[in-house]
Amino acid sequence: MAATQLDPRTALIVVDLQKIVAFMPSAHPFGEVLKNAGRLAGAFRQDDLPVVLVNVVGMAPGRTEQSHSGGGLPPDWSELLPELNQQPQDHRVSKKTWGAFTDTGLEDYLRSASVTHVVVCGVATSVGVESTARQAHELGFNVTLAVDAMTDLSAEAHANSVERIFPKLGETGTTQDIVDLLSARGA
Repeated sequence: MAATQLDPRTALIVVDLQKIVAFMPSAHPFGEVLKNAGRLAGAFRQDDLPVVLVNVVGMAPGRTEQSHSGGGLPPDWSELLPELNQQPQDHRVSKKTWGAFTDTGLEDYLRSASVTHVVVCGVATSVGVESTARQAHELGFNVTLAVDAMTDLSAEAHANSVERIFPKLGETGTTQDIVDLLSARGA
């Protein structure tokens, strides 16, 4: 099902498209995902809608079964990728958990900008993107997920999120679907 509409105050949230992920294996061609995310950011900026660029700078405390070794990371690992063309008006969020809302002030920022709807994209589909979308939904935002502007380390994890989880959280669509909806608002 393609996305059907965008609220008048919709924000784009781009999750974890930072230097470290450009070198990780991905289920989909990373260059295309990055290009689509950059295209969305440009379209939102053109319509004077908020663009939120999220990067991860650490991890939540607590034990897990999977090791999270942060050793050996280059000093610039958390910098956003230049293809996002970060602009001064973009809102930056640095997080230490999977979702972009936990302890970041993102909800307050969006509410102060009268945002009622978010479009989410980035990496990893089943981790940062899904967690951010879940949090947005739980907080009462309408949610749209740009499925061709996201990827995961695992094709199976990506497919599970897109096919089973996202339809319960909001609507899904392609970058073109969302750009078309933005264009229709100005027509």
